[in-house]
Amino acid sequence: MIAETRPLVEITQDALDLLYRELGVVATTRFLNQFTAGFGNYTDERRALLADQSLEEALTAVRAYQARRPPHEHDCEPSSR
Repeated sequence: MIAETRPLVEITQDALDLLYRELGVVATTRFLNQFTAGFGNYTDERRALLADQSLEEALTAVRAYQARRPPHEHDCEPSSR
């Protein structure tokens, strides 16, 4: 039997879809973050990004996002694994 060769981008997307479905976005993100040391200066970048945004504006943006995308069942559960 000869395995079908698929582009790596397709395999990666299928893997991410599977992880999102089974683990949820939060757990998937935590899992993937262990494979990178990161880059840049998070504190400086955050300050620059949020310099002109109040806490109320940030909360409004988060609530609008949550209204568009209901949480995955695993996003809000404490880890039982």
